[in-house]
Amino acid sequence: MDKFTQAYIVAALWSSTDESTPEGGDFLDTNYGPDDLALETLRQMLADCARFQAENANDIDGRDEQAGHDFWLTRNHHGCGFWDGDWPTEAGDRLTEACNDYPEVSLYVGDDGRIYA
Repeated sequence: MDKFTQAYIVAALWSSTDESTPEGGDFLDTNYGPDDLALETLRQMLADCARFQAENANDIDGRDEQAGHDFWLTRNHHGCGFWDGDWPTEAGDRLTEACNDYPEVSLYVGDDGRIYA
């Protein structure tokens, strides 16, 4: 798996919470990892990451890990992402705009203990 997609998954797990336990509210990365993703969730993540990278390669320009992380955060309207000043302004603006083509994604733990979107 490429660094962009790895960073995307890491960001997804640490920014999403597990409401399936009586305690609820734990960040998914506390108790789960990439191997816990349901196959269909992983496939969608791989497809979204591959498409985003292909369509925005010039602006990503080798910053794969940061871009994967920011892709998750920006598409899900977190308080940081491509637009927060870590990217050159024009590239950050274009990457932020490109995220509008991707709907928000919420992760949850299914009854089988796998993570679904």
